Amino acid sequence: LAATGGSTNHAIHLVADARAAGIRIDWDDLDELSRATPLLARIYPNGSADVNHFQAAGGLGIVIRELLDAGLMHADIRCVHGGDLRTQAQEPYLDDLQLRWREAPLQSLDTQVLRGAAEPFDHEGGLHCLKGNLGRAVVKISAVAPEHRRIQAPAKVFDSQDALLAAFKAGLLSGDFVAVIRGQGPRANGMPELHKLTPTLSVMQDRGQRVALLTDGRMSGASGKVLAAIHVSPEAVCGGPIGKLRENDLILIDADAGIMQAEVDAGEWAARESAEIDLGGNRHGVGRELFGLMRAHACSAEEGGSALFVEG
Repeated sequence: LAATGGSTNHAIHLVADARAAGIRIDWDDLDELSRATPLLARIYPNGSADVNHFQAAGGLGIVIRELLDAGLMHADIRCVHGGDLRTQAQEPYLDDLQLRWREAPLQSLDTQVLRGAAEPFDHEGGLHCLKGNLGRAVVKISAVAPEHRRIQAPAKVFDSQDALLAAFKAGLLSGDFVAVIRGQGPRANGMPELHKLTPTLSVMQDRGQRVALLTDGRMSGASGKVLAAIHVSPEAVCGGPIGKLRENDLILIDADAGIMQAEVDAGEWAARESAEIDLGGNRHGVGRELFGLMRAHACSAEEGGSALFVEG
């Protein structure tokens, strides 16, 4: 994942899968792996190519082989087909309706889409962990230009993505700001996709505003070119410090340095209470009541956002 640009949603899924297997990992582990893994592919959203271009350039066969040859993967991992990971680098093809396997191309067939470990697009992957007095979060940087990976700007606080979109349509979102959308975590409303925010934030960035997103909610790997600190843990409804943020609080997000900080006087910050968030609309109607038990027992995003592996 890191070699192909990473996906923020996989930061949740990988941790949940590990917990199911009895393995303890967290975002620090994923951050460390990402920083040690070269970025070998430029495919959407960290490039204009799609998965068809990626496959035509050599695909996963080249990626797996390059990482193995660079000592970044364990070749002896057994795979579902019965072979090891080196065998997994082969690609399938049909020979007169007979399934056969062959070695991947010796080198990329399109270096604008796929490269070897000796000449990567970047020397690290796309996923970083952020830490600070706002808790912990993940951010995908492979699609974010270096000049947009750090922001220090006032907060504009919303309790839903629809509230932000309404403010944008009303012409209320001028200047530089960090959009804070809270009450979107696993226990609040099941952590839905916030992908509707991407076009709106991109428009503002394109017209010269410095903008970023900070949320305890979820956004897919297609969060694209706008800096997005997501999956903030603990979430607001569990007493997370994101709930303490107020309109115009100064926020610093530095994706390269791994910092996510509310620049508020320490004494004031410690004394400040979390804001009340109305969750009624998330819990009633069209069957939402059926999932109340799952929401009540869901663990944090960093623990996988699941109600299946809760201890105690």
